[in-house]
Amino acid sequence: METTHRVVVDDARSLSALEDDSVDLVVTSPPYPMIEMWDDLFTTLEPAIGDALEAGDGQAAFDAMHAELEAVWDELERVVVDGGIVCLNVGDATRSLDDSFRVYPNHARVLEAFEARGFDPLPDVLWRKPTNSAAKFMGSGMIPPNAYVTLEHEYILIFRNGGDSRQFEPGADRRYEAAYFWEERNRWFSDVWTDVQGELQDLDLDLEDAADLRERSAAYPLEIPYRLCCMYSAYGDTVLDPFWGTGTTTLAAMCTGRNSVGYELESAFLEAFDESVADIPALSQSVGQARLARHKEFVSQRRDEGSDLEYDAEHYETAVVTKMERQIQFREVTAVDPLEGGAHHGEQAYRATHEPLSLE
Repeated sequence: METTHRVVVDDARSLSALEDDSVDLVVTSPPYPMIEMWDDLFTTLEPAIGDALEAGDGQAAFDAMHAELEAVWDELERVVVDGGIVCLNVGDATRSLDDSFRVYPNHARVLEAFEARGFDPLPDVLWRKPTNSAAKFMGSGMIPPNAYVTLEHEYILIFRNGGDSRQFEPGADRRYEAAYFWEERNRWFSDVWTDVQGELQDLDLDLEDAADLRERSAAYPLEIPYRLCCMYSAYGDTVLDPFWGTGTTTLAAMCTGRNSVGYELESAFLEAFDESVADIPALSQSVGQARLARHKEFVSQRRDEGSDLEYDAEHYETAVVTKMERQIQFREVTAVDPLEGGAHHGEQAYRATHEPLSLE
């Protein structure tokens, strides 16, 4: 099995390298409006944003920032297949402008924007991130009533393009082999993820602007896009990240046997990713083996508790809870090779070769 992975250095407000109805799943984390680290980016896209911030008009800046993001949402409406899923990691922002402190509800604005474009909202996920503050509040300290709670969670907003679910041919191997274990389903499809921790990714950049790129990466943990690829796509599907950054979604797509496309404005991120490609085979193998090991531990615990599991997996020496798990077969990456001559200017592409997970 082979998958292809493209990264286009371009503006995601026009996904011109993608045809209509060519994407099965979107997994992304956009720049968050009203978070100061993104002010310069938004102002570059629309100078009026900088003017509003300088004037202390937070609402005008908030609206204008979301208008830039909504140009990307317009393109997602075009490229995502009917029944395809969009998973969008976003956090709200707190900020003081013109001596007034308030929250800017990014998740609510994104919900409105996707509904207006015909996407059906599905139940979302909250995951807790480390707070940047040692204190649990801001404002007047120990004296009520003018203190404010800190934001320690982010949203994974989930949308389906249109009212109908995707359809597959009966008994499709690429769907049944991509099944997840019963206990994974129970953990992954919870609306609160307490077992995912935020992390800073160490970008190996030998560049003058490396410090700035590290500050701007704002990467989410690999566990998040990995889970979402497993939950909402099948082997061979195409996953898009229009805000590619350090390429975490591409790593997840490679590890899960999906194709991927990323859009990124900063070409230096591609240089960093190119250097880490050699580690992907080992990463994909370790992730798959860890899942299988955790499942075998689950089976052992269930049997110790007196539960009898009726079914056996076809490809691994383990019991499973349901019929739908029997065909599970993990993929590991055995090689990643660069592809020459991308179809789009500034495109970088890779071919990943996958084999069934080795248990050695």
